[in-house]
Amino acid sequence: MNIIITGASSGIGAGLARYYAKPGNHLFLIARRLDRLETLRDALTPTGVSVTLFQADVTDFETMQQIGEELSKIQLDLIILNAGISTGHSGSVTPFALAKQVYDTNLLSLHAFMEPVIPKLKEQQNGHVVFISSLASLLTMPTSLVYGSSKRAMNAYAEGLRFLLYPFHVRVTTIKPGFIVSELTDKNRFNMPFLLPLEKGVARIARAIERKKAIYAFPLRFVLIIRVLNLLPLFLRQRIVTFANFNKEE
Repeated sequence: MNIIITGASSGIGAGLARYYAKPGNHLFLIARRLDRLETLRDALTPTGVSVTLFQADVTDFETMQQIGEELSKIQLDLIILNAGISTGHSGSVTPFALAKQVYDTNLLSLHAFMEPVIPKLKEQQNGHVVFISSLASLLTMPTSLVYGSSKRAMNAYAEGLRFLLYPFHVRVTTIKPGFIVSELTDKNRFNMPFLLPLEKGVARIARAIERKKAIYAFPLRFVLIIRVLNLLPLFLRQRIVTFANFNKEE
């Protein structure tokens, strides 16, 4: 099976690479930090998996399109779009340059890569595309305004792609995890509810992929809390969200 993973040098991306490191699989790992990719490849080699590395910053849209074109020459079995960045949590206004970087990474890079890939998926009439989103996309908090909205936009892109590729028997999955130990969460300086170890988070994501779920949000307790908040009257939801978020510090 040919498996493509973006943002594969650390965190969830590296964890999924380790999960799929099995004989018969060929991993195509994309990330900007080549040294980490090479270390990961060397660690995976004893498993018998084949590994091809692509060093690229996903915000280099031209390079991402070139990689997409190159990979479109082979059978595309599983594409995991995992690369993403966060602004952390702050009550201050996110500088425009950082906001642009977040949107370029979390949203626009998806289409840069997928533009040459979508025709290939239609042609081969199978395959599976996975988007790694976030529970932050379900309720955009004021202290993560840019990150949460970028992930919500990702959800919309994934939904449209799901409808587009459905007639061609291509599956699309949107994963919405809560807090998972990674470089993204390491920068948070507040108590993260239901924080999961990386291995457990990766195992849940991989299980949802294998079951070909359209949408998978976890952990369940956190999802239920967000759903209840979204059902509350706006004035009450505003009070709760304001209290919860502006007690956070960088």
